[in-house]
Amino acid sequence: MADFIYLASQSPRRRQLLEQLGVRHELLLPDADEDAEALEAVKPGEAPSAYVQRVTQLKLDAALARLQRRGWPPAPVLCSDTTVALGRRIYGKPADEADARRILSELAGGAGTTAAQAQGRTHRVLTAVAVGTARKRQSALSDSRVRFAAMSRAQIAAYVASGEPMGKAGAYAVQGRAAAYIEHLSGSYSGIMGLPMFETARLLRAFGFAL
Repeated sequence: MADFIYLASQSPRRRQLLEQLGVRHELLLPDADEDAEALEAVKPGEAPSAYVQRVTQLKLDAALARLQRRGWPPAPVLCSDTTVALGRRIYGKPADEADARRILSELAGGAGTTAAQAQGRTHRVLTAVAVGTARKRQSALSDSRVRFAAMSRAQIAAYVASGEPMGKAGAYAVQGRAAAYIEHLSGSYSGIMGLPMFETARLLRAFGFAL
């Protein structure tokens, strides 16, 4: 039984959360010729929960193939994917600053928003986690809710100019400056960050890790 896992993610937040659990891990990142972004393409009409779980399984398939190809020592592989959804609309990582401003304006609205409108605009943050080996795999889904207070155009522009929204699903980081605008959240804070601790610990226990 291996005493470590491979983390198939470039996210420093996921590394930080695994360290918080006390799990030793090594990075298993894509080769230069792998098109990792293509795995995140959304199918027409796909529901957010189905999407994030499908993408996570594809990432695990790719990571296990990568591990076999490299001939590295065997160990469980952990993959995760996070998406933000408003209704059935999926918000991935912003393409550029203009896209980040658009996403945030849709999630946070602007001045004059009523309490009822704000409540109706509560969005979901879905994070799927999968742990697997060549012979076994387990997965879980974390489903949280986040509501922003209304943000003005100037506030959105300033936040986007900070650079924090880039590379993040929904164009914000709950653990960063965006926290100043988050009025309410329910669910898994670590899941919103990108790796739900409770679900991840449960999966790792199934692979023999004492947590």
